[in-house]
Amino acid sequence: MALSGGTIPGGTTPAALTPVGTSTESERDDEFQEHEKILSPDFLSVAEITELLAVDVDGVQRKLETFLNFKNIKTCLKEAILLDYYVSGFLWARGMDFSIVQYSQFMTLLDMLLHNLKTLHMSLEDSLKWLGEVMAEIGPSHLQKNEKWNIFDIKQANAIIDYLKISLFQHYKLYEFLFFSTREEIVIGTEQMIEVIKPSGGFYPNPLEEGISFDMYSTFIKPPPTLDTEMKGLDQEQGPKESQPEASTSDTDPLVGFTIEDIKSVLGQVTDDILISIQE
Repeated sequence: MALSGGTIPGGTTPAALTPVGTSTESERDDEFQEHEKILSPDFLSVAEITELLAVDVDGVQRKLETFLNFKNIKTCLKEAILLDYYVSGFLWARGMDFSIVQYSQFMTLLDMLLHNLKTLHMSLEDSLKWLGEVMAEIGPSHLQKNEKWNIFDIKQANAIIDYLKISLFQHYKLYEFLFFSTREEIVIGTEQMIEVIKPSGGFYPNPLEEGISFDMYSTFIKPPPTLDTEMKGLDQEQGPKESQPEASTSDTDPLVGFTIEDIKSVLGQVTDDILISIQE
């Protein structure tokens, strides 16, 4: 028995057939939603990227420090390393002359790689596989499913992979150590409380000489000098100056007070005595 066109055995009408090699609208929506989940949410907003593009290198560091809410950049090694990771990535992207969308996807890619390492404990091999899957979606595709999804061309995709090789992947073990290894806390500062002893007449006795070093005592504890002490110090300073007149008196001429005639008579008497002693 011949079948009528448009019917099948059983009397039902088949749905419209989909041509081979094409997908339905619902399938395309599912693929689009799956693609949107690959690198979302954005690590940096469009406004933040615009601000970063308008400043110099130091400005990029300061703004990213604010965006990432890093408070202890000068004392926390972990925050300093992460800030350097993002700043270096953004400056490299600036040299590639990316668009705003490309900046957003690239910075999100950097963040997701660290997120996978930190939260999923993803190994280097797994990170490389994940990067390949992501670049297959946002990079150039041989299937050309949707040109809007191809954010980076072949040259840009290869440049991104090369950059990640020399930045994150080359130092992957160090980043693992950063997230999973406990580090010894180094004391870079200390506080010392010093209680100054009150002046004499209080409730504290004078310190023993062997109980504290003289430097500590004279610097922090020794009471200020009194008026009597200052006067004694002045007397000691003036002592050598007063002895100078005594020394000067010893330098006076011993013949002061004698006339020339007195000196001649004395010399004549001495000469006579010497001559007499010689003749004898």
